[in-house]
Amino acid sequence: MAAPKKGRRTPASQGHPGRALVLVLVAIVGLVGGMFYAGSLTPRLGIDLAGGTSFTLEAENMPGKPNAINETNMKTAAGIMDRRVNGLGVSETEVQTQGTNHIIVNIPRGTDAKQARQQVGTTAQLGFRPVLTTTAGTKTPEPQPSPSKGGANGKGKGDKAAGDPAKDQPGTQQNASSSQSPNAKPTTQGRAVTDALKKAPSAKPTPSGPAKPSAPPVPPTPPGAAEIPPALQKQLNALDCSSKKSRAAAGEKAAGAKASAPVVACKDDGTQKYALGPVGVEGTDVKDAKAVFDSQGGQGWIVQMDFTSDGGKKFADVTGKLATKTPPQNQFAIVLDGAVVSDPRVNQQLNSGNATISGGFTQQTAEDLGNMLSYGSLPLSFKIADETTVTAALGGEQLHAGLIAGAIGLALVVIYLVAYYRGLALVALASLLVSAILTYTIMTLLGPTIGFALNLPAVCGAIVAIGITADSFIVYFERIRDEIREGRTLRPAVERGWPRARRTILVSDFVSFLAAAVLFIVTVGKVKGFAFTLGLTTVLDVIVVFYFTKPLMTLLARRKFFADGHSWSGLDPKRLGAKPPLRRRRTAPTQTKEA
Repeated sequence: MAAPKKGRRTPASQGHPGRALVLVLVAIVGLVGGMFYAGSLTPRLGIDLAGGTSFTLEAENMPGKPNAINETNMKTAAGIMDRRVNGLGVSETEVQTQGTNHIIVNIPRGTDAKQARQQVGTTAQLGFRPVLTTTAGTKTPEPQPSPSKGGANGKGKGDKAAGDPAKDQPGTQQNASSSQSPNAKPTTQGRAVTDALKKAPSAKPTPSGPAKPSAPPVPPTPPGAAEIPPALQKQLNALDCSSKKSRAAAGEKAAGAKASAPVVACKDDGTQKYALGPVGVEGTDVKDAKAVFDSQGGQGWIVQMDFTSDGGKKFADVTGKLATKTPPQNQFAIVLDGAVVSDPRVNQQLNSGNATISGGFTQQTAEDLGNMLSYGSLPLSFKIADETTVTAALGGEQLHAGLIAGAIGLALVVIYLVAYYRGLALVALASLLVSAILTYTIMTLLGPTIGFALNLPAVCGAIVAIGITADSFIVYFERIRDEIREGRTLRPAVERGWPRARRTILVSDFVSFLAAAVLFIVTVGKVKGFAFTLGLTTVLDVIVVFYFTKPLMTLLARRKFFADGHSWSGLDPKRLGAKPPLRRRRTAPTQTKEA
């Protein structure tokens, strides 16, 4: 078999253009199917296009900090709120300061306004407090003394054992004693049964008269009860966490307490209530927290925390003390605005400056806790002073005008392509259509996944991307035409022109993407939407050119209409002023003449 001549490309070296086109088609079908699966067929619009809710937060001085309302703290609070509700910065929720003590929050329609309101309106203080004791979230009834006279059987309400003949028998008394052995499980009052209570003597009947009433029952004492002041225990018994109103009142009272004072608090869902010690670690000592899926350890979703240098020392000291205690006093409560959002147990002292919280998290609950730990501590407390509904009338008119401008620009591009490139314009238009489909479907799917909202600047970025994408096609077409001018036929011209065009396209798109990335990082507000869309369409331009435009040109180069250089193909050698076909010079073999 003769080897291919040097310099001639074999069909195998041109790749498999059909596979690339099938890959693009599969990607489009998958993205469209994802839209139907997610139940979202249109992109989520920003507040300037769809309207939404706007509310005003008024700053309030925190206890012990009368001069906390200043420009620095207001900007810090607005930045924390923006990161919490805005994620990547493209969900179009606007957070900005107004005046000296107000923050304006604009939430577009389609965003969970209730959740966003909770995130920015009720987030003031975050702290880690050691758990002293815990019990059910309902109000604990106060113990009542037994009456002097019983009921129908002549026994007091709390005096069941007294005067019972069956209990006075030795064997029976031993069984009763064994049934009253200490139990580490809390009672309904959240206290363990102690030996003192088990061995408490009861009154026995005397021959001279009825049984004397026993002493009032002593409330069961939880482990470490010496650390709980009586006043705090009384507050815990009186605390009721069964309703939202009572939890809100309890949270407000706990949030207003000093960090050095013990408090009582409810769990955020109202199932438990706690007596908590002084704050051991402030929320500002948390440097970062994030939800991670632990695939190796098998713990499922966990929350990883990193502390500042000072926070790491405080956390090591707190965990060292808690690790030596028994439940529930080996737990620390993560308290947000006076409510306990998590109460993990400590197994050992943590000295590394980081920690992991695990235990039955779902992805959503782990992300919520990580978000609270990262952005939960604000330097000020806020209340919602005003809430209004925003219409999209002005934004709708601007969008209409912008779409008209985009349509006019696209029409001019199409006219130029048809007039100058003729048949090649079909390749360019097909590539633009594929790019538009990919852009639309991805923007639609980014709405429910990362909260991306399409605003007017984002629409502007998409319109600018039309020119960037068309420019890439023009670069490639001109490289092919240059090769034809050199006298080459279409098929080798398509392959030889691609490496030169590829370098130019990559450099151009890299500069555009770099500009979009810098713009996204250094700007705030609506400009982020423009930068995000510009960066997204630039990446899609590279994908479309590599996996659609180039393979399509390779296939069309095999068609007679383009390969023969039809006058309407845009590749007519005569019209392009091509040189005569390149031919290799053949030198005749020299023979030595004989005399």
